[in-house]
Amino acid sequence: MHGLSLERNPIEILETGRSISDIIDGKIRQLYSGSEEPFCVVNLDNILERHRQWISLLPRVKPFYAVKCNNTTAVLKMLSTLDTGFDCASKAEIELALSLGVKPDDIIYAHTTKPLSHIRYACAHRVNLMTFDNEEELLKISLVHPQAKLVIRIAVDDSKSMVRLSPKFGARLPTVRQLLGRARELNLEVVGVSFHVGSGCTRSSAFRQAIEDARRVFDVASLLGFQMRLLDIGGGFSKIGDFQEKFEEFSEVINGSLDEFFPPVSGLEVIAEPGRYYVESAFTLAVNVIAKRVVVEDGAIKCTDGAESCPERVMMYYINDGVYGSMSCIIFDPAHCKLEPYPHRAVKKSEPRYRSVIWGPTCDSIDKITESYWIPELYVGDWLLIDNMGAYTVSVTTDFNGFEKAHIYTVVTAETWLALNLSPKITAGDCGCTEIKKQLKIKRRK
Repeated sequence: MHGLSLERNPIEILETGRSISDIIDGKIRQLYSGSEEPFCVVNLDNILERHRQWISLLPRVKPFYAVKCNNTTAVLKMLSTLDTGFDCASKAEIELALSLGVKPDDIIYAHTTKPLSHIRYACAHRVNLMTFDNEEELLKISLVHPQAKLVIRIAVDDSKSMVRLSPKFGARLPTVRQLLGRARELNLEVVGVSFHVGSGCTRSSAFRQAIEDARRVFDVASLLGFQMRLLDIGGGFSKIGDFQEKFEEFSEVINGSLDEFFPPVSGLEVIAEPGRYYVESAFTLAVNVIAKRVVVEDGAIKCTDGAESCPERVMMYYINDGVYGSMSCIIFDPAHCKLEPYPHRAVKKSEPRYRSVIWGPTCDSIDKITESYWIPELYVGDWLLIDNMGAYTVSVTTDFNGFEKAHIYTVVTAETWLALNLSPKITAGDCGCTEIKKQLKIKRRK
């Protein structure tokens, strides 16, 4: 277990009684007079709670966190502390994980179409576990990493998912025997099977069918002499909105299917590649209203004087983050929950709401956050908050038009800090603030 570090990863420790809202309030007060940069506040306790839920609901499945989802250093360090593995898709992601002390055996290079130089890098750093789904990939691996432990990725039915991956990745079942035979000819070791039912999956039956398909591949591999010992059930998990209850439903189906097709006595190692599940609700984004204009349109609304229609007043707000920044999920991630910005200031129930359009800061007209969004009137300098902004947000930002990326502030409670850094046996509720001061020798935030 690796500890978090205050020196290498600045983390604010919450005083007892203080909340994430207090941190956000403080940051906004600091920025009010000198800067309008967007920022995110990361709640590490939220990640810990998600991890506890995972190991409770899926006890046979070890999570290998998908680094591509959110590569914030403090997040990766936190997950390393929790002894998760890591799903990396490139040389850079492997390099990042290794730099944080992650062991090579705790990494799966889960990309089926890898640059030759990246495979060579994985070999040089003893990252052996990697996926494939085609013969050309086997040839590359045999050239530069013949000792790799290979996992064949199969295409499964992801037709009930919001983001489908099987059209791009995965060997079709009829081709599996030929592919495994080619691996045998090249003297490569195939140790397991992986699949991905897609992100935003709406049917639990997809997992059962995929696990049954994997069982068939195991049987074929056994006939060819492979000693298969690993099953990777992929990612795409969420626990927000409609998926709150679905995750529990999926867990029951996954557990039952594993017991049916791969009983615990088989000794099979089962892993998954959750990304958004761990970080989606841990990030809150704060953005500033940098400009405003009021547009009067001819709307088909009934006027108070009985006329057929009258001009409609539409508020247009421009904020300092958008689809080229933290909110690219609006365009590229259909599985992301709906963005619902809300004013940081207190809003009275009696305040009128206006039809509003919220734009990002760039010169591009596709940089739009909301359409026909009803909120109280805002003014230049006001702040808006957006919850659930951890998945495929800060890791996908650009600096298009030269606008600043959101700064990231990391927060953790004193109880969690002590539990994860000093004693694996201490639970979150066992430690007091006096002891934390004494042992950590740090000045807590006042």
